[in-house]
Amino acid sequence: MAPAKKSKGRGSSALFWDLLTFDRLVTGPVIHLIYWAGLGVVALFAFSVVGAAVGLALKERGVASLLLAFPVLIAGLLVAAGLVLLWRAFCEFYVAVFRISEDLRALRQANDADHAVATSVRGPGG
Repeated sequence: MAPAKKSKGRGSSALFWDLLTFDRLVTGPVIHLIYWAGLGVVALFAFSVVGAAVGLALKERGVASLLLAFPVLIAGLLVAAGLVLLWRAFCEFYVAVFRISEDLRALRQANDADHAVATSVRGPGG
């Protein structure tokens, strides 16, 4: 834990060292990128549902194709909305786990600092 305190004043080499030694976690920003990529995939699914519904409506002229296309459109968009909510919950779970890890690290560092102060006040013998 002590090298992280020493490395705060060294600039970009300290950042690189923190990344190599897992003193700094990069999972938070990576999860945000993965979240937006997943939303892009869900948006592609939603556009394909709209295209399928339009294709069904244009395939045959008549009311029957429209009656088939409308439920396909509504169901597909509802599934896409559900996927967005599930994807958000999935990504928030991982962000929460890594924030818990950061909070535990801060608590551990505070505990170590308190222990060091208490030890220096009492002395090594008691």
